[in-house]
Amino acid sequence: MQTNKLKIIPLGGLGEFGMNCLALEWEDHIIVIDAGLMFPESELLGVDIVVPDISYLVENKQRVRGIILTHGHEDHIGGLPWILSEIKVPVYATEFTLAYVEGKLEEHHMLDETELVEIAPKSKFSIGPFTIEPIRVTHSLVDCVALAIDTPAGVVIHTGDFKIDLSPLDNNAFDLHTFAEYGKRGVLALLQDSTNVERPGYTPSERAVRPRLDEIFSRAPKKLFFSCFSSSIYRIQIAMELARAHGRKVAIIGRSMVESTEIAQDLGYIDVPNGLIINPGQMKDYPVDQLLILISGTQGEPMSALSRAAVDNHKHARIEKGDTVVLSSRIIPGNEKGIFRVIDHLYRRDANVIYDDGSHGLIHVSGHGSQEEMRLMINLVRPKFFIPVHGDYRYLRRHAAIAMETGAVEHAIVIEDGDVLELTKDDARKADKVTAGRVLIDSGSSIDVVEDLVIRDRRILSEDGIVLAVLAINKRTGQVEQSPEVVMRGFGGADITEEARQTVLKSLDSLSGEQKSDYGMVKEKVRVDLKRLIQKQTGRRPLIMPVILEI
Repeated sequence: MQTNKLKIIPLGGLGEFGMNCLALEWEDHIIVIDAGLMFPESELLGVDIVVPDISYLVENKQRVRGIILTHGHEDHIGGLPWILSEIKVPVYATEFTLAYVEGKLEEHHMLDETELVEIAPKSKFSIGPFTIEPIRVTHSLVDCVALAIDTPAGVVIHTGDFKIDLSPLDNNAFDLHTFAEYGKRGVLALLQDSTNVERPGYTPSERAVRPRLDEIFSRAPKKLFFSCFSSSIYRIQIAMELARAHGRKVAIIGRSMVESTEIAQDLGYIDVPNGLIINPGQMKDYPVDQLLILISGTQGEPMSALSRAAVDNHKHARIEKGDTVVLSSRIIPGNEKGIFRVIDHLYRRDANVIYDDGSHGLIHVSGHGSQEEMRLMINLVRPKFFIPVHGDYRYLRRHAAIAMETGAVEHAIVIEDGDVLELTKDDARKADKVTAGRVLIDSGSSIDVVEDLVIRDRRILSEDGIVLAVLAINKRTGQVEQSPEVVMRGFGGADITEEARQTVLKSLDSLSGEQKSDYGMVKEKVRVDLKRLIQKQTGRRPLIMPVILEI
Protein backbone atom coordinates (compact mmCIF):
# COMPACT_ATOMS: atom_id res chain seq x y z
CA MET A 1 0.00 0.00 0.00
CA GLN A 2 1.61 3.25 -1.10
CA THR A 3 1.48 5.89 1.62
CA ASN A 4 3.84 8.44 0.12
CA LYS A 5 2.30 10.88 -2.32
CA LEU A 6 3.69 12.99 -5.13
CA LYS A 7 2.74 16.64 -4.67
CA ILE A 8 2.26 19.14 -7.49
CA ILE A 9 2.19 22.71 -6.16
CA PRO A 10 1.81 25.60 -8.65
CA LEU A 11 3.16 28.89 -7.25
CA GLY A 12 2.47 31.03 -10.33
CA GLY A 13 1.02 30.89 -13.84
CA LEU A 14 -2.22 29.04 -13.03
CA GLY A 15 -4.91 31.69 -12.89
CA GLU A 16 -2.86 34.35 -14.70
CA PHE A 17 -0.55 34.69 -17.70
CA GLY A 18 3.12 34.96 -16.74
CA MET A 19 4.94 34.29 -13.47
CA ASN A 20 5.17 30.54 -14.29
CA CYS A 21 6.55 28.56 -11.39
CA LEU A 22 5.66 25.06 -10.18
CA ALA A 23 7.02 22.81 -7.44
CA LEU A 24 7.12 19.00 -7.63
CA GLU A 25 7.61 17.29 -4.27
CA TRP A 26 8.35 13.74 -3.14
CA GLU A 27 9.18 13.15 0.54
CA ASP A 28 12.19 15.37 1.34
CA HIS A 29 12.86 16.44 -2.24
CA ILE A 30 11.43 19.43 -4.13
CA ILE A 31 12.27 20.47 -7.68
CA VAL A 32 11.01 23.71 -9.18
CA ILE A 33 9.98 24.03 -12.83
CA ASP A 34 10.46 27.57 -14.21
CA ALA A 35 10.87 30.85 -12.34
CA GLY A 36 8.97 33.51 -14.26
CA LEU A 37 7.80 37.07 -13.77
CA MET A 38 4.92 39.09 -15.11
CA PHE A 39 4.84 42.77 -15.97
CA PRO A 40 2.56 44.93 -13.83
CA GLU A 41 -0.73 46.46 -14.86
CA SER A 42 -0.66 50.25 -15.07
CA GLU A 43 -2.48 50.60 -11.75
CA LEU A 44 0.51 49.12 -9.90
CA LEU A 45 2.16 52.53 -9.68
CA GLY A 46 5.94 52.42 -9.54
CA VAL A 47 6.15 48.61 -9.55
CA ASP A 48 8.56 47.29 -12.18
CA ILE A 49 8.00 43.53 -12.05
CA VAL A 50 5.72 41.01 -10.35
CA VAL A 51 7.10 37.64 -9.20
CA PRO A 52 5.49 34.64 -7.49
CA ASP A 53 5.29 34.47 -3.71
CA ILE A 54 7.76 31.70 -2.87
CA SER A 55 7.11 31.59 0.91
CA TYR A 56 6.51 27.82 0.64
CA LEU A 57 9.93 27.26 -0.98
CA VAL A 58 11.67 29.50 1.56
CA GLU A 59 10.03 27.64 4.46
CA ASN A 60 11.27 24.35 2.92
CA LYS A 61 14.54 25.63 1.45
CA GLN A 62 16.60 22.72 2.82
CA ARG A 63 14.45 20.36 0.69
CA VAL A 64 14.66 22.30 -2.59
CA ARG A 65 17.12 20.50 -4.89
CA GLY A 66 17.12 22.62 -8.05
CA ILE A 67 15.28 24.81 -10.56
CA ILE A 68 14.71 23.45 -14.08
CA LEU A 69 13.86 25.90 -16.88
CA THR A 70 11.88 24.91 -19.96
CA HIS A 71 12.95 27.92 -22.07
CA GLY A 72 14.25 31.47 -21.95
CA HIS A 73 11.19 33.76 -22.04
CA GLU A 74 10.81 36.29 -19.22
CA ASP A 75 7.60 34.68 -17.97
CA HIS A 76 9.69 31.54 -17.29
CA ILE A 77 13.12 32.89 -16.21
CA GLY A 78 12.52 36.52 -15.18
CA GLY A 79 11.92 35.76 -11.49
CA LEU A 80 15.12 33.74 -11.17
CA PRO A 81 17.27 36.46 -9.49
CA TRP A 82 14.51 37.00 -6.90
CA ILE A 83 14.17 33.27 -6.13
CA LEU A 84 17.94 32.68 -6.06
CA SER A 85 18.36 35.58 -3.61
CA GLU A 86 16.22 33.53 -1.19
CA ILE A 87 17.26 29.96 -2.09
CA LYS A 88 20.71 28.92 -3.31
CA VAL A 89 20.17 25.92 -5.63
CA PRO A 90 21.54 24.76 -9.02
CA VAL A 91 19.72 25.92 -12.17
CA TYR A 92 19.25 23.45 -15.04
CA ALA A 93 18.55 24.70 -18.58
CA THR A 94 19.48 24.23 -22.24
CA GLU A 95 22.43 26.06 -23.79
CA PHE A 96 20.49 28.99 -25.25
CA THR A 97 18.34 29.45 -22.14
CA LEU A 98 21.49 29.47 -19.98
CA ALA A 99 22.95 32.26 -22.14
CA TYR A 100 19.91 34.43 -21.28
CA VAL A 101 20.14 33.39 -17.62
CA GLU A 102 23.83 34.30 -17.42
CA GLY A 103 23.12 37.83 -18.64
CA LYS A 104 20.30 38.21 -16.13
CA LEU A 105 22.35 36.92 -13.18
CA GLU A 106 25.35 39.04 -14.16
CA GLU A 107 23.11 42.13 -14.07
CA HIS A 108 22.13 41.23 -10.49
CA HIS A 109 25.74 40.31 -9.49
CA MET A 110 24.71 36.71 -8.81
CA LEU A 111 26.47 34.83 -11.61
CA ASP A 112 29.55 33.74 -9.64
CA GLU A 113 27.52 32.30 -6.77
CA THR A 114 25.02 30.30 -8.88
CA GLU A 115 25.63 26.78 -10.17
CA LEU A 116 24.38 26.53 -13.76
CA VAL A 117 23.96 23.06 -15.30
CA GLU A 118 23.47 22.62 -19.05
CA ILE A 119 20.89 20.04 -20.13
CA ALA A 120 20.03 18.73 -23.61
CA PRO A 121 17.10 16.89 -25.24
CA LYS A 122 17.25 13.08 -24.87
CA SER A 123 19.96 13.33 -22.17
CA LYS A 124 18.47 12.13 -18.90
CA PHE A 125 19.70 13.45 -15.55
CA SER A 126 18.69 12.80 -11.95
CA ILE A 127 17.88 15.07 -9.03
CA GLY A 128 17.13 13.08 -5.86
CA PRO A 129 14.34 10.58 -6.66
CA PHE A 130 13.47 12.32 -9.94
CA THR A 131 14.89 11.23 -13.30
CA ILE A 132 14.28 13.94 -15.86
CA GLU A 133 14.38 13.67 -19.66
CA PRO A 134 14.20 16.95 -21.58
CA ILE A 135 12.16 16.52 -24.80
CA ARG A 136 12.60 18.85 -27.79
CA VAL A 137 9.58 21.09 -28.40
CA THR A 138 9.12 24.04 -30.75
CA HIS A 139 8.03 27.52 -29.69
CA SER A 140 8.69 31.10 -30.82
CA LEU A 141 12.09 30.88 -29.08
CA VAL A 142 14.88 28.39 -29.84
CA ASP A 143 16.20 25.52 -27.68
CA CYS A 144 12.93 24.86 -25.78
CA VAL A 145 12.14 21.62 -23.98
CA ALA A 146 9.29 19.79 -22.28
CA LEU A 147 10.22 17.73 -19.22
CA ALA A 148 9.38 14.05 -18.70
CA ILE A 149 9.94 13.46 -14.99
CA ASP A 150 10.10 9.88 -13.74
CA THR A 151 8.94 9.92 -10.11
CA PRO A 152 8.32 7.05 -7.67
CA ALA A 153 4.57 7.55 -8.30
CA GLY A 154 4.84 7.51 -12.11
CA VAL A 155 5.83 9.74 -15.04
CA VAL A 156 4.82 13.40 -15.03
CA ILE A 157 5.19 15.35 -18.29
CA HIS A 158 5.34 19.16 -18.24
CA THR A 159 5.09 20.55 -21.78
CA GLY A 160 6.43 24.06 -21.08
CA ASP A 161 5.35 26.48 -23.83
CA PHE A 162 4.96 24.67 -27.14
CA LYS A 163 3.47 24.45 -30.59
CA ILE A 164 3.95 21.50 -32.93
CA ASP A 165 6.19 22.83 -35.70
CA LEU A 166 7.52 19.99 -37.86
CA SER A 167 9.62 22.24 -40.12
CA PRO A 168 11.26 24.86 -37.88
CA LEU A 169 14.02 27.05 -39.31
CA ASP A 170 16.77 25.44 -37.21
CA ASN A 171 15.61 21.94 -38.31
CA ASN A 172 15.21 20.85 -34.69
CA ALA A 173 11.68 19.51 -35.16
CA PHE A 174 9.17 18.83 -32.40
CA ASP A 175 9.95 15.37 -30.96
CA LEU A 176 6.56 13.64 -31.37
CA HIS A 177 8.23 10.23 -31.20
CA THR A 178 9.45 10.56 -27.60
CA PHE A 179 6.05 11.78 -26.39
CA ALA A 180 4.45 8.75 -28.09
CA GLU A 181 6.98 6.41 -26.43
CA TYR A 182 6.06 7.78 -23.01
CA GLY A 183 2.37 7.41 -23.95
CA LYS A 184 2.95 3.68 -24.63
CA ARG A 185 4.76 3.21 -21.32
CA GLY A 186 2.06 5.04 -19.36
CA VAL A 187 1.98 8.59 -18.05
CA LEU A 188 0.58 9.49 -14.64
CA ALA A 189 0.02 13.21 -15.30
CA LEU A 190 0.31 15.65 -18.20
CA LEU A 191 0.69 19.35 -17.43
CA GLN A 192 -0.02 21.19 -20.70
CA ASP A 193 0.26 24.81 -21.89
CA SER A 194 -3.21 26.42 -22.16
CA THR A 195 -2.28 29.75 -23.80
CA ASN A 196 -4.06 29.26 -27.14
CA VAL A 197 -6.93 27.08 -25.94
CA GLU A 198 -9.47 29.48 -27.47
CA ARG A 199 -7.96 29.13 -30.97
CA PRO A 200 -9.32 26.31 -33.16
CA GLY A 201 -7.15 24.44 -35.66
CA TYR A 202 -3.37 24.44 -35.82
CA THR A 203 -0.80 27.19 -35.29
CA PRO A 204 1.22 27.81 -38.49
CA SER A 205 4.95 27.12 -38.65
CA GLU A 206 7.44 29.96 -38.15
CA ARG A 207 8.23 29.56 -41.86
CA ALA A 208 4.67 30.65 -42.74
CA VAL A 209 5.48 34.36 -42.34
CA ARG A 210 8.26 34.27 -44.91
CA PRO A 211 6.25 34.69 -48.17
CA ARG A 212 4.42 37.80 -46.94
CA LEU A 213 7.59 39.31 -45.46
CA ASP A 214 9.42 38.57 -48.72
CA GLU A 215 6.74 40.53 -50.58
CA ILE A 216 7.06 43.46 -48.14
CA PHE A 217 10.87 43.47 -48.51
CA SER A 218 10.62 43.48 -52.30
CA ARG A 219 8.19 46.42 -52.34
CA ALA A 220 9.72 48.69 -49.67
CA PRO A 221 10.98 51.72 -51.61
CA LYS A 222 13.12 53.24 -48.83
CA LYS A 223 14.40 52.25 -45.38
CA LEU A 224 12.76 49.19 -43.87
CA PHE A 225 12.31 49.10 -40.08
CA PHE A 226 11.55 45.63 -38.71
CA SER A 227 10.41 45.16 -35.12
CA CYS A 228 9.67 41.85 -33.39
CA PHE A 229 10.17 40.41 -29.92
CA SER A 230 13.92 40.36 -29.31
CA SER A 231 13.63 36.68 -28.33
CA SER A 232 12.01 35.76 -31.69
CA ILE A 233 15.25 34.33 -33.04
CA TYR A 234 13.52 32.60 -35.98
CA ARG A 235 11.90 35.87 -37.05
CA ILE A 236 15.22 37.74 -36.79
CA GLN A 237 16.85 35.01 -38.89
CA ILE A 238 14.14 35.32 -41.58
CA ALA A 239 14.57 39.11 -41.61
CA MET A 240 18.33 38.76 -42.06
CA GLU A 241 17.97 36.18 -44.85
CA LEU A 242 15.50 38.43 -46.68
CA ALA A 243 17.76 41.46 -46.19
CA ARG A 244 20.58 39.56 -47.83
CA ALA A 245 18.34 38.35 -50.68
CA HIS A 246 17.10 41.90 -51.35
CA GLY A 247 20.50 43.57 -51.10
CA ARG A 248 20.00 45.36 -47.80
CA LYS A 249 22.53 45.92 -45.01
CA VAL A 250 21.29 45.28 -41.45
CA ALA A 251 21.62 47.72 -38.55
CA ILE A 252 20.48 46.53 -35.12
CA ILE A 253 19.08 49.08 -32.68
CA GLY A 254 17.88 48.56 -29.10
CA ARG A 255 19.72 46.86 -26.22
CA SER A 256 17.54 43.72 -26.03
CA MET A 257 17.68 43.21 -29.81
CA VAL A 258 21.49 43.59 -29.85
CA GLU A 259 21.96 41.15 -26.94
CA SER A 260 19.64 38.47 -28.36
CA THR A 261 21.18 38.66 -31.81
CA GLU A 262 24.70 38.37 -30.40
CA ILE A 263 23.79 35.32 -28.28
CA ALA A 264 22.03 33.66 -31.25
CA GLN A 265 25.07 34.30 -33.49
CA ASP A 266 27.53 33.00 -30.88
CA LEU A 267 25.53 29.77 -30.45
CA GLY A 268 25.02 29.28 -34.19
CA TYR A 269 21.26 29.89 -34.36
CA ILE A 270 21.66 32.78 -36.79
CA ASP A 271 24.07 32.50 -39.70
CA VAL A 272 25.20 35.99 -40.68
CA PRO A 273 27.41 36.43 -43.76
CA ASN A 274 30.38 38.77 -43.34
CA GLY A 275 29.52 42.36 -44.05
CA LEU A 276 25.75 41.99 -43.69
CA ILE A 277 25.51 43.74 -40.30
CA ILE A 278 26.65 47.34 -40.07
CA ASN A 279 27.04 49.70 -37.15
CA PRO A 280 24.01 52.06 -36.76
CA GLY A 281 26.41 54.98 -37.25
CA GLN A 282 27.22 53.71 -40.78
CA MET A 283 23.62 53.92 -42.03
CA LYS A 284 24.20 57.34 -43.57
CA ASP A 285 26.81 55.78 -45.87
CA TYR A 286 24.25 53.62 -47.70
CA PRO A 287 21.33 54.43 -50.02
CA VAL A 288 17.98 54.31 -48.19
CA ASP A 289 16.72 51.36 -50.27
CA GLN A 290 19.66 49.24 -49.09
CA LEU A 291 18.93 49.38 -45.35
CA LEU A 292 17.08 47.10 -42.94
CA ILE A 293 16.88 48.33 -39.35
CA LEU A 294 16.08 45.67 -36.74
CA ILE A 295 14.62 47.70 -33.88
CA SER A 296 13.23 46.80 -30.44
CA GLY A 297 10.03 48.20 -28.97
CA THR A 298 7.28 46.20 -30.62
CA GLN A 299 4.95 46.62 -27.60
CA GLY A 300 5.06 50.43 -27.57
CA GLU A 301 7.20 50.66 -24.42
CA PRO A 302 7.55 54.43 -23.74
CA MET A 303 11.36 54.68 -23.86
CA SER A 304 12.09 51.86 -26.34
CA ALA A 305 14.07 52.49 -29.53
CA LEU A 306 10.98 52.30 -31.76
CA SER A 307 8.92 54.64 -29.54
CA ARG A 308 11.72 57.21 -29.61
CA ALA A 309 12.25 56.82 -33.36
CA ALA A 310 8.48 57.28 -33.88
CA VAL A 311 8.68 60.79 -32.41
CA ASP A 312 11.98 61.58 -34.15
CA ASN A 313 14.03 61.38 -30.97
CA HIS A 314 16.59 58.65 -31.72
CA LYS A 315 20.23 59.28 -32.54
CA HIS A 316 20.40 56.76 -35.39
CA ALA A 317 16.88 55.64 -36.27
CA ARG A 318 15.19 58.37 -38.29
CA ILE A 319 11.86 57.41 -39.78
CA GLU A 320 11.04 59.52 -42.84
CA LYS A 321 8.35 59.80 -45.47
CA GLY A 322 8.11 56.63 -47.55
CA ASP A 323 9.91 54.39 -45.05
CA THR A 324 8.26 51.06 -44.19
CA VAL A 325 7.79 49.92 -40.58
CA VAL A 326 6.84 46.29 -39.91
CA LEU A 327 5.62 45.24 -36.45
CA SER A 328 5.99 41.45 -36.66
CA SER A 329 4.43 40.52 -33.32
CA ARG A 330 1.07 40.18 -31.66
CA ILE A 331 -0.44 42.89 -29.50
CA ILE A 332 -0.19 41.64 -25.93
CA PRO A 333 -3.49 42.37 -24.16
CA GLY A 334 -3.11 45.51 -22.05
CA ASN A 335 -0.53 47.06 -24.39
CA GLU A 336 -3.00 48.24 -27.04
CA LYS A 337 -2.90 51.90 -25.99
CA GLY A 338 0.89 52.19 -26.11
CA ILE A 339 1.21 50.30 -29.40
CA PHE A 340 -1.47 52.31 -31.20
CA ARG A 341 0.09 55.52 -29.87
CA VAL A 342 3.38 54.54 -31.53
CA ILE A 343 1.56 53.57 -34.75
CA ASP A 344 -0.13 57.00 -34.77
CA HIS A 345 3.26 58.69 -34.49
CA LEU A 346 4.63 56.53 -37.32
CA TYR A 347 1.75 57.57 -39.56
CA ARG A 348 2.54 61.20 -38.70
CA ARG A 349 6.01 60.59 -40.14
CA ASP A 350 4.28 59.47 -43.37
CA ALA A 351 5.65 55.95 -42.93
CA ASN A 352 3.98 52.86 -44.35
CA VAL A 353 3.06 50.90 -41.20
CA ILE A 354 2.35 47.16 -41.38
CA TYR A 355 1.12 45.46 -38.22
CA ASP A 356 -0.82 42.36 -37.26
CA ASP A 357 -4.39 43.63 -37.71
CA GLY A 358 -5.51 40.81 -40.00
CA SER A 359 -5.46 42.89 -43.19
CA HIS A 360 -1.75 42.70 -43.99
CA GLY A 361 -1.41 38.95 -44.52
CA LEU A 362 0.55 36.63 -42.24
CA ILE A 363 3.36 38.70 -40.68
CA HIS A 364 3.28 37.02 -37.26
CA VAL A 365 2.52 33.52 -35.98
CA SER A 366 1.97 32.46 -32.40
CA GLY A 367 4.48 30.37 -30.48
CA HIS A 368 1.73 28.39 -28.77
CA GLY A 369 -0.21 25.39 -30.04
CA SER A 370 -3.90 25.74 -30.93
CA GLN A 371 -6.69 23.29 -30.04
CA GLU A 372 -5.78 20.54 -32.54
CA GLU A 373 -2.16 20.47 -31.35
CA MET A 374 -3.38 20.19 -27.78
CA ARG A 375 -5.63 17.26 -28.76
CA LEU A 376 -2.76 15.61 -30.65
CA MET A 377 -0.44 15.86 -27.64
CA ILE A 378 -3.12 14.49 -25.28
CA ASN A 379 -3.78 11.54 -27.63
CA LEU A 380 -0.07 10.76 -27.89
CA VAL A 381 0.59 10.90 -24.14
CA ARG A 382 -2.78 9.48 -22.93
CA PRO A 383 -2.22 10.47 -19.29
CA LYS A 384 -4.26 9.17 -16.36
CA PHE A 385 -4.54 12.73 -14.99
CA PHE A 386 -4.60 15.90 -17.08
CA ILE A 387 -3.68 19.25 -15.48
CA PRO A 388 -3.89 22.44 -17.59
CA VAL A 389 -1.21 25.09 -16.81
CA HIS A 390 -0.32 28.62 -17.98
CA GLY A 391 -3.34 30.89 -18.25
CA ASP A 392 -6.35 32.62 -16.73
CA TYR A 393 -8.87 30.42 -14.93
CA ARG A 394 -11.30 30.34 -17.87
CA TYR A 395 -8.49 29.02 -20.11
CA LEU A 396 -7.71 26.25 -17.64
CA ARG A 397 -11.39 25.19 -17.46
CA ARG A 398 -11.76 25.23 -21.25
CA HIS A 399 -8.56 23.21 -21.64
CA ALA A 400 -9.75 20.59 -19.12
CA ALA A 401 -13.01 20.23 -21.08
CA ILE A 402 -11.12 19.73 -24.37
CA ALA A 403 -8.92 17.08 -22.72
CA MET A 404 -11.95 15.13 -21.51
CA GLU A 405 -13.58 15.36 -24.96
CA THR A 406 -10.64 13.49 -26.51
CA GLY A 407 -11.49 10.36 -24.53
CA ALA A 408 -7.76 9.80 -23.93
CA VAL A 409 -7.77 11.14 -20.36
CA GLU A 410 -9.28 9.52 -17.25
CA HIS A 411 -9.49 12.69 -15.16
CA ALA A 412 -8.90 16.41 -15.88
CA ILE A 413 -8.15 18.46 -12.76
CA VAL A 414 -8.12 22.24 -12.65
CA ILE A 415 -5.86 23.63 -9.94
CA GLU A 416 -4.73 27.19 -9.19
CA ASP A 417 -1.74 28.87 -7.57
CA GLY A 418 -1.23 27.55 -4.05
CA ASP A 419 -3.29 24.35 -4.46
CA VAL A 420 -1.53 21.16 -3.38
CA LEU A 421 -2.43 18.26 -5.67
CA GLU A 422 -1.48 14.89 -4.19
CA LEU A 423 -1.02 11.96 -6.57
CA THR A 424 -0.57 8.25 -6.13
CA LYS A 425 -0.47 5.70 -8.94
CA ASP A 426 -4.28 5.48 -8.82
CA ASP A 427 -5.59 8.65 -7.27
CA ALA A 428 -5.30 12.44 -7.43
CA ARG A 429 -6.90 14.89 -5.04
CA LYS A 430 -6.54 18.48 -3.89
CA ALA A 431 -5.30 18.08 -0.35
CA ASP A 432 -4.25 21.43 0.95
CA LYS A 433 -3.33 25.00 0.12
CA VAL A 434 -0.03 26.79 0.61
CA THR A 435 0.76 30.50 0.57
CA ALA A 436 0.79 31.75 -3.00
CA GLY A 437 0.28 35.09 -4.63
CA ARG A 438 2.41 37.80 -6.08
CA VAL A 439 5.27 39.90 -4.81
CA LEU A 440 5.66 43.36 -6.30
CA ILE A 441 9.23 44.47 -6.89
CA ASP A 442 10.29 48.05 -7.44
CA SER A 443 13.21 49.13 -9.64
CA GLY A 444 14.12 45.57 -10.62
CA SER A 445 15.91 45.12 -7.31
CA SER A 446 15.24 42.14 -5.09
CA ILE A 447 15.57 44.39 -2.06
CA ASP A 448 12.62 46.71 -2.62
CA VAL A 449 9.90 44.14 -2.22
CA VAL A 450 6.42 45.56 -2.14
CA GLU A 451 4.30 43.21 -0.08
CA ASP A 452 1.05 44.97 -0.80
CA LEU A 453 0.25 47.94 -2.99
CA VAL A 454 -1.53 49.98 -0.34
CA ILE A 455 1.14 49.28 2.28
CA ARG A 456 3.80 50.15 -0.25
CA ASP A 457 2.26 53.51 -1.09
CA ARG A 458 1.70 54.31 2.56
CA ARG A 459 5.30 53.34 3.36
CA ILE A 460 6.70 55.53 0.61
CA LEU A 461 4.47 58.42 1.60
CA SER A 462 5.44 58.11 5.26
CA GLU A 463 9.18 57.63 4.73
CA ASP A 464 10.01 59.39 1.49
CA GLY A 465 7.08 61.68 0.82
CA ILE A 466 5.32 62.59 -2.40
CA VAL A 467 6.16 64.83 -5.31
CA LEU A 468 3.47 66.26 -7.58
CA ALA A 469 4.61 67.84 -10.83
CA VAL A 470 1.66 69.76 -12.30
CA LEU A 471 1.97 70.66 -15.99
CA ALA A 472 -0.54 72.71 -17.96
CA ILE A 473 -0.33 71.70 -21.64
CA ASN A 474 -2.32 73.20 -24.50
CA LYS A 475 -4.03 70.22 -26.13
CA ARG A 476 -4.08 71.85 -29.56
CA THR A 477 -0.50 73.15 -29.76
CA GLY A 478 1.28 70.82 -27.32
CA GLN A 479 2.85 73.91 -25.69
CA VAL A 480 3.32 74.28 -21.92
CA GLU A 481 1.00 77.14 -21.02
CA GLN A 482 2.63 78.22 -17.78
CA SER A 483 5.59 77.41 -15.61
CA PRO A 484 5.24 73.89 -14.09
CA GLU A 485 4.37 73.68 -10.43
CA VAL A 486 6.21 71.18 -8.24
CA VAL A 487 4.72 70.31 -4.85
CA MET A 488 6.81 68.31 -2.39
CA ARG A 489 5.48 66.85 0.85
CA GLY A 490 7.16 64.66 3.44
CA PHE A 491 10.72 65.87 2.79
CA GLY A 492 13.15 66.89 5.48
CA GLY A 493 16.37 68.81 4.88
CA ALA A 494 17.18 71.06 1.94
CA ASP A 495 14.39 72.52 -0.17
CA ILE A 496 14.98 71.45 -3.78
CA THR A 497 11.64 72.61 -5.17
CA GLU A 498 13.23 75.15 -7.49
CA GLU A 499 15.78 72.65 -8.78
CA ALA A 500 12.97 70.18 -9.37
CA ARG A 501 10.99 72.82 -11.30
CA GLN A 502 14.03 73.53 -13.48
CA THR A 503 14.47 69.78 -14.07
CA VAL A 504 10.84 69.51 -15.25
CA LEU A 505 11.37 72.48 -17.59
CA LYS A 506 14.52 70.84 -19.02
CA SER A 507 12.60 67.56 -19.47
CA LEU A 508 9.87 69.37 -21.38
CA ASP A 509 12.39 71.33 -23.46
CA SER A 510 14.04 68.08 -24.54
CA LEU A 511 10.74 66.82 -25.99
CA SER A 512 9.51 67.72 -29.44
CA GLY A 513 6.04 69.18 -29.99
CA GLU A 514 4.86 65.80 -31.14
CA GLN A 515 6.21 64.09 -28.03
CA LYS A 516 4.49 66.68 -25.85
CA SER A 517 1.16 65.63 -27.34
CA ASP A 518 1.89 62.08 -26.14
CA TYR A 519 1.05 62.38 -22.45
CA GLY A 520 2.31 58.90 -21.63
CA MET A 521 5.77 59.86 -22.84
CA VAL A 522 5.69 63.28 -21.10
CA LYS A 523 4.77 61.72 -17.76
CA GLU A 524 7.42 58.99 -18.02
CA LYS A 525 10.17 61.47 -18.97
CA VAL A 526 9.28 63.87 -16.13
CA ARG A 527 9.02 61.01 -13.62
CA VAL A 528 12.39 59.48 -14.56
CA ASP A 529 14.23 62.84 -14.53
CA LEU A 530 12.72 63.90 -11.17
CA LYS A 531 13.46 60.49 -9.66
CA ARG A 532 17.12 60.85 -10.71
CA LEU A 533 17.44 64.38 -9.28
CA ILE A 534 15.74 63.64 -5.95
CA GLN A 535 17.64 60.42 -5.40
CA LYS A 536 20.94 62.18 -6.12
CA GLN A 537 20.20 65.20 -3.92
CA THR A 538 18.39 63.59 -0.99
CA GLY A 539 18.88 59.81 -1.29
CA ARG A 540 15.10 59.46 -1.05
CA ARG A 541 12.67 57.74 -3.39
CA PRO A 542 9.32 59.49 -3.03
CA LEU A 543 6.12 58.69 -4.89
CA ILE A 544 6.39 60.87 -8.00
CA MET A 545 3.14 61.72 -9.75
CA PRO A 546 3.25 63.93 -12.84
CA VAL A 547 -0.18 65.47 -13.40
CA ILE A 548 -1.11 66.95 -16.79
CA LEU A 549 -3.84 69.56 -17.03
CA GLU A 550 -5.23 69.91 -20.53
CA ILE A 551 -6.02 73.50 -21.48
